Amino acid sequence: VLWFDYGVRNIFGIPYGFRGLNPSYGHSPIVLNPEVVDAIQEDGGTILGSSRGNQDNSTMVDTLMRLNINVLFCIGGDGTLRGARDIAAEIRRRKQPISVIGIPKTIDNDLNLVDRTFGFETAVLSSCNVITSAHTEANGAYNGLGVVKLMGRDSGFIAAYAALATTVANFCLVPEVPFELEGENGLFKALENRYAIGKTHAVIVVAEGAGQDLFKDIPERRDDSGNILKNEIGEFLCAQIKEHFNKIGREINIKYLDPSYTVRSIPAKGTDAIFCYQLAENAVHAAMAGKTNMVVGSMNGQFTHVPIDYAVSERKKIEPNGSLWHAVLGATRQQDYFSGKASRRKK
Repeated sequence: VLWFDYGVRNIFGIPYGFRGLNPSYGHSPIVLNPEVVDAIQEDGGTILGSSRGNQDNSTMVDTLMRLNINVLFCIGGDGTLRGARDIAAEIRRRKQPISVIGIPKTIDNDLNLVDRTFGFETAVLSSCNVITSAHTEANGAYNGLGVVKLMGRDSGFIAAYAALATTVANFCLVPEVPFELEGENGLFKALENRYAIGKTHAVIVVAEGAGQDLFKDIPERRDDSGNILKNEIGEFLCAQIKEHFNKIGREINIKYLDPSYTVRSIPAKGTDAIFCYQLAENAVHAAMAGKTNMVVGSMNGQFTHVPIDYAVSERKKIEPNGSLWHAVLGATRQQDYFSGKASRRKK
């Protein structure tokens, strides 16, 4: 759109995100033109690379000015957008004519006031294949249990949508809905209840941020960008479930699948690829219209301009009393197992 609709010929890609705007790392801008980007939609990941960690805003704006860049497109989730907001603030302080536009790229789909982020639909699609494989493996073993851990640090949208799309998940565990392991309403008992009615297998889909309150006396860890690192819920569940069934003298065969980075690295598929183009198109039009410090979003089928402050003010999360979670409970029937209703009905 920049090249053909607006005639812009000097287009650069910044290697490794904000790190590429810090000269101390020695990264040079990459020239982008129609030939360079002609087939990038066929590849997953990014041709520019990415990084974590904060960079000095003054240094980054110095680089933009030195390169005579007057539009900066920042593609990413809440961390990237917070960085874009801070760069825009430094540009405004210096009164420079540089536009900063955000494009929502996070498979977690957790940006506030944005219905959908590109990458999410592809993540759900690829997760379904893994859940189906987990079901096949669990179904092929006596008292088989397939456990699939999916990305979703604070919002469980991938797990919820994938559980709905496959219909073979029996339990969906997300950060927004706490659960217990032990007791009459715990996960252990829920699994016992499922096997008690004659079922010989089960499938658990768990978001990476679910059940973090179950980890006791473990120091908080953060990545280079300051995000809290989640404890490994998938492996923890497998170990705890195995230990519990050993204690009660019941056989269980657990198959654990963690496709996190496989899901994240595949190319955008179907309407997700189309959506990606439309976001880029609208981002260019916004920048050329003089907009700045905003992210291109979509709401109710319409493309929108959302101030970055609003987009990162809070994470979008599943509403436990909303229609999405109600649909998940209906598809998995997990409340029947947690409450014991399924085993009572069998009797």
